[in-house]
Amino acid sequence: MKKRQVLISGGAGFIGSHLCDYYIQKGYRVWCIDNLSTSSIENIKHILNLPEFKFIQEDLITFKTSLLKHKFDMVFHLASPASPLDYFRLPLETLKVNSVGTEKMLEIAKSSSAKFLFSSTSEVYGNPLISPQPETYWGNVNPIGSRSVYDEGKRYGEALVMTYHRRYRVDTRIIRIFNTYGERMRLNDGRVIPNFIAQILHGKPLTIYGNGKQTRSFCYIDDLIKGIVKMIEVDYHLPINLGNPDEFTILQLAEIIQKIAGIKTQIEFLPPLEDDPKQRRPDISKAKKLLHWEPVVSIEEGLKKTLNYFRSLVSQPQWNKKGK
Repeated sequence: MKKRQVLISGGAGFIGSHLCDYYIQKGYRVWCIDNLSTSSIENIKHILNLPEFKFIQEDLITFKTSLLKHKFDMVFHLASPASPLDYFRLPLETLKVNSVGTEKMLEIAKSSSAKFLFSSTSEVYGNPLISPQPETYWGNVNPIGSRSVYDEGKRYGEALVMTYHRRYRVDTRIIRIFNTYGERMRLNDGRVIPNFIAQILHGKPLTIYGNGKQTRSFCYIDDLIKGIVKMIEVDYHLPINLGNPDEFTILQLAEIIQKIAGIKTQIEFLPPLEDDPKQRRPDISKAKKLLHWEPVVSIEEGLKKTLNYFRSLVSQPQWNKKGK
């Protein structure tokens, strides 16, 4: 029996590498495109030499997709900087991978008659005026702010996906991913959970931008992957939120991480970031109804696993040599 073929852009990234693992374990042949600009070969090192895994180290923006002669059953477009630290450093690349890159992946799906999934983000809601955020909310985004390269890049990507669905009947899916954390995040990722863990492990004060009263909802990686694979199997083409509706202030998160680590550190307050959302909480009623999905891993359980992962990395000599 011929193996089903899966193509994943950004497959060496935090989320993408876990998705590669899932489909390899299911007996699929997995193709991964990644330029490693914000990811790591370490994330896929354990599957690199497997016959059912093919790694293509290329920049999706310049990659000649004509070189891919295979037909795919499923195409996942996950490639994009996702941390403010990364998309501030790579603003044009962020815009292009969500525009040019999205169109390239859609063309591959179109020529393969494949199912296509685009990983969008809760950032399309901007600094929301309603909470929790349902998929019907159009958002409150600053189109020319420093974060717009990501926010508007993803909004354009969604528009492109829906256009391919309507015009070419490509079998598309759109997920809006809310804050996700877990193993294989980078310790210098720049987002709040890796930031706090890195500061605790290095004995530094926890830094909070603003007054710490802004809220976030955190979904553990295992829960998110289950949502993604459920989404690709349903016949639904409008966006669906994937995230954990349990809401915490950043101050509460700091206290939880300190408690789990068993280390009490000082907290430093820094000036708020530009256009930083005051609230972020998904309405997942649509995911519950259509996907029969909701997160099951508690913040305490997920953070324990994540903290243990980072502790194991920091203890490795080569980690410090790389200056991570």
